[in-house]
Amino acid sequence: MMRAGGLLKLAVLVSVLFLAVFLAFELLESNMNFKLGKVFARYAPAETVPTRPPRHKCGLSKSCPEGHFAFKITSGAASVVGPKMCFQDNVIMSGVKNNVGRGINIALINGKTGELTKMDSFDMWSGDVTQLIKFLKEIEEGSIVMIATFDDPATKLNDEARNLIAALGSSNINTLGFRDNWVFVGGKGIKTKSPFEQHIKNNAETNKYEGWPEVLEMEGCIPIKHE
Repeated sequence: MMRAGGLLKLAVLVSVLFLAVFLAFELLESNMNFKLGKVFARYAPAETVPTRPPRHKCGLSKSCPEGHFAFKITSGAASVVGPKMCFQDNVIMSGVKNNVGRGINIALINGKTGELTKMDSFDMWSGDVTQLIKFLKEIEEGSIVMIATFDDPATKLNDEARNLIAALGSSNINTLGFRDNWVFVGGKGIKTKSPFEQHIKNNAETNKYEGWPEVLEMEGCIPIKHE
């Protein structure tokens, strides 16, 4: 009986000993993990605050190089939404500004200073083409010429008007037709054809809107004139 009691006490003692050792190891491991966590946290890279992508003038996809003007130009949408012209982050013509109209919309910019010098719209459906011709003939040398169409740009166009626009660097003016969409940036005194031009024909099979083609949007950078 005494022997059984001694064995029981010994078993309890061993169990207590094992429990104590187990708890000691658990405490040690917990303490080590806590210290290691502090060490890693000290050397971990700080959380970076997400930054917004940079905004470029006129909402261009990238900034223009130094010594260049930024522009974006959008044609009209059917006969509903007027065209829009942005130059050096300033909207110079748009439906919101209420200074655009059906036909051909033109803005003239000083090629040296970037200053807006003149703008107007010419109705080529029921207007007088001689007013457009007069405007084109009075454009000063060195001017940047921005043109965007709205609704119908061509019904009243004649050869004289087309030739004057071709002299500004346009490659597509001679094929511009009824309800075509066209955006163009050229210049008075330009020696070559302008790289800034888009033209889409009015075609019943491909038109995005009923009776009108899709909207055209063009952006670019124009070298500042120094001469």
